[in-house]
Amino acid sequence: MADALAKVPDVEIDPEGTFKYILVRVKVKDGEASKDIVRGTKSAQYHNHIFEKVSPAMEALGMECKCLGGGKIEHNSQEKKLRVFGESTVFGKADHSVSAEKLKSAFSGYEITWSDDTK
Repeated sequence: MADALAKVPDVEIDPEGTFKYILVRVKVKDGEASKDIVRGTKSAQYHNHIFEKVSPAMEALGMECKCLGGGKIEHNSQEKKLRVFGESTVFGKADHSVSAEKLKSAFSGYEITWSDDTK
C-alpha cells in the first residue's frame, strides 16, 4: 500500500493565476504510512470544494485523508513565481512553510515565497 501512496502526486495546482488551495494529509487505510499533498484550483469557489474532489479520489485508492488547512496560491508561470498566503474559513490556515516545501519539490527553478498575510 505504501506503493499506492508513492503514486499520489505531492502537488496538483492550476498552471496560472491566484486560487484557493488546501494541504491534505493522505494516509494508507489501516496503516501508518502517510504524506502531505497540496491541491489548488481556480474552479473551487470554496476550500471545501477542493477537498470534496480529493477525498473520494483518495478513498478509491485505498487511502483516507484529512485537510490540515488552506490558503491561497498566486502562480505566475511567466515569472516562475509562486506565493503562498491566506487562510481557509472552513479548515483554518495551512502550515504554509510545509506547502512551500512541497511546491519547491514540484517547481524547481521557481521563486517560492510564503507568508501568514491574508492578502
